[in-house]
Amino acid sequence: MTRRERQLRQAIIDQCRWMNTVGLNQGTSGNISVRHGDEMLITPSGIPYDSMSVEMIAAMPLDRTDGTYRGPLKPSSEWRMHLDILRSRPEAGAVVHTHSTFATALAITRRNIPACHYMVAIFGGEDVRCSEYARFGTQELSNAALAALADRNACLLANHGMITLGPTLEKAMWLAVELETLAKQYYLALQIGDPVILTREQIEETRAAMADYGHKAPPAEVRKGSGGSPKRKASRTRAA
Repeated sequence: MTRRERQLRQAIIDQCRWMNTVGLNQGTSGNISVRHGDEMLITPSGIPYDSMSVEMIAAMPLDRTDGTYRGPLKPSSEWRMHLDILRSRPEAGAVVHTHSTFATALAITRRNIPACHYMVAIFGGEDVRCSEYARFGTQELSNAALAALADRNACLLANHGMITLGPTLEKAMWLAVELETLAKQYYLALQIGDPVILTREQIEETRAAMADYGHKAPPAEVRKGSGGSPKRKASRTRAA
């Protein structure tokens, strides 16, 4: 195992623990994958994050779809979804899947998240789509996720949870935090009354203004060592 691979494996573990600590996920329901050369590194199935070691992270070849993996433990039951996303989206370096509370609540009602806040623009369009329903771990779910992710870097999974993807693990996790924040805001607005939705032109204007916005580089404490976890304050940063 190279030093770089070990760093990526440790970063996956650190981010898994972090997302549970801040309430973005619960138990072992979420999973994370990272592109490493011609392989995908992914969390193993059903292992508590606090018990996870770098050796337990599964490695799967990106050029195969038969479930072949390297490592002592089988990969997450959602490996098909992660693998298909990384195979079909060459710009993606990492995929984060969580069962965060507010995103999942909206997914249970099978709602898209509309342009209720201008931050929807960071997800690639004027909404965040909710996929069709399919059982976890199936090719049907992977196909549904890919369809909902068309021209987007995030989606909700019907009656299930959320997915985000980014060029780096830190960016994918940052998007997951922003998506849960947006889902919470939309959920609360629905309790008050009818949310006012921004127009397509307003979202396109926002996208143009935010072309250079986002997490371009990890903080100094993350760049050092194994990769670590982002500080909560940094991950929750929103446009002014």
